[in-house]
Amino acid sequence: MFSVRRLNIGTAKRAFSTSAANATKVAVLGAAGGIGQPLSLLLKLNESISHLSLYDIVNAPGVAADLSHINTHSKVTGYAPDNDGLKHAVTDATIIVIPAGVPRKPGMTRDDLFNVASRFVSELKSTDPKNENIVVVGGHSGVTIIPLIFQSGSKFTDDELKALTHRIQFGGDEVVKAKAGTGSATLSMAFAASRFTNSLLRALNGESGVIEPAYVKSHLFESKGIEYFASNVELSREGVGKIHDLGPLSQYEKELLEAALPELKKNIGKGVDFVHK
Repeated sequence: MFSVRRLNIGTAKRAFSTSAANATKVAVLGAAGGIGQPLSLLLKLNESISHLSLYDIVNAPGVAADLSHINTHSKVTGYAPDNDGLKHAVTDATIIVIPAGVPRKPGMTRDDLFNVASRFVSELKSTDPKNENIVVVGGHSGVTIIPLIFQSGSKFTDDELKALTHRIQFGGDEVVKAKAGTGSATLSMAFAASRFTNSLLRALNGESGVIEPAYVKSHLFESKGIEYFASNVELSREGVGKIHDLGPLSQYEKELLEAALPELKKNIGKGVDFVHK
């Protein structure tokens, strides 16, 4: 799982008042981990980033030294906890990406999932994954993950639809098993985090119509006591510009939604309680 923070500070605003390519610092916290390293590599290739700042409890300076051999224009620095490393890593950063965590093992509850719906649909229908746009809404665990396949226009039998939905909901488990317990979906998560960061940079630099699925504080189901929900979000200079409605749902998707909301509410409660401790 990864988290992206946009800093709403004067230095960040000044950075985007000129050119993102000339004045954009992105910090990665957890940069030496299974997601952090490939994510840092992908961000090093982004021409909109002028300074890539890496932090981890171990090995971040080594990752930075390795990436510095890649001949793109961004500067790379690496920090450890000593000598106020975290403070230096995030100072003047426009975006902070946090992929820190521990690898999942077989049997662990899946709290993170990369959206692999398009790949699964394309395999079933023999199409190009780039042409399959499957929005996944809700949360990040099991039944809270709701793929809106109906809106894609793809046709499936009831059995195919149920099997596909289950594969999307538990796609992370598939990767953990395939890696024989040695890791989780680190590479696809890194790609997802890189894509989202790139989109956020575009929006902060003034581009309109940038839409990505994101788990954010949302009004969609506030009436049911659910403050956070993943759905399509239009990004802007302020971060979240507009939260899109779910759109038309099939009867099956409505049933998935009803099953997801109580579980999602419990998940949110655990997170809120943890923060308040």
